[in-house]
Amino acid sequence: MSKPDAYIEIKPTASLFNFRIGELIQYRYLLFLFVRRDFITIYKQTILGPLWHILQPLVTTLIFTAVFGLFARIPHDGIPPVLFYLSGMIMWAYFAACLNKTSATFLSNASIFGKVYFPRITVPLASVISSLLSFCIQLILLAIIAFIYRNSISVQPTLLLLPVFVVLVAAIGFGFGIIVSSLTTKYRDLSYAMTFGVQLWMYATPVIYPLSIVPAKFRIISKLNPLTSIIEGFRYSITGKGTFLWHNFIYTVVFALVIVFVGMVLFNRTERDFMDTV
Repeated sequence: MSKPDAYIEIKPTASLFNFRIGELIQYRYLLFLFVRRDFITIYKQTILGPLWHILQPLVTTLIFTAVFGLFARIPHDGIPPVLFYLSGMIMWAYFAACLNKTSATFLSNASIFGKVYFPRITVPLASVISSLLSFCIQLILLAIIAFIYRNSISVQPTLLLLPVFVVLVAAIGFGFGIIVSSLTTKYRDLSYAMTFGVQLWMYATPVIYPLSIVPAKFRIISKLNPLTSIIEGFRYSITGKGTFLWHNFIYTVVFALVIVFVGMVLFNRTERDFMDTV
């Protein structure tokens, strides 16, 4: 008996290395709906609505400027304090959003995954894209601040790498996020450790301090943090001050590729039977 034209066979991925890119293209409209849902529902039924995308990093920047700039007097490589903290915060906020949202993929969407088939990877991808929209809004705010301080900074040619910086941040957050999401189907403790872990990671990254003040004996450890070269490179690109080394940048690119590959393989493996453990 021949199969009808509309027949679709749904079965587990045959190979852990089959990432089903074709299905993502086929379900691109569903991906768009998930992006729209994630972006709109965050501040739905709030008075200020999308303005929160600007107010949150702005208020955080002002607090950091007061606490770490005025009181603690942490150096910032001659960069205007507001510009220094804001540039680090919006890049870090994008990473944290990607990591936190994607790390809850299986637990938060178990009810949907158990009822209807669609490429599961569209859910964490939608989180990354919706967070990118918030980042773009905050980037406009940063551009305004940079224009105000235009006489104190010098934009560098490496600003052309901005799309690459953004993709690397998204890739690292996405990769770590789907790894954590896959592991939390069996080890729920990881979901509780996420918030604490992200906060520690921020203080291990030059967000509120420049790499130049890290003692030489610890600097190599700081450079092993893949986000260090991104944030330092981003600051250097828009101000002309700070540290940007090409070999550290290449290390980050390789790290991002590896973590995404490992995350996708683990995600494929977990996708096969996660409903039995969630």
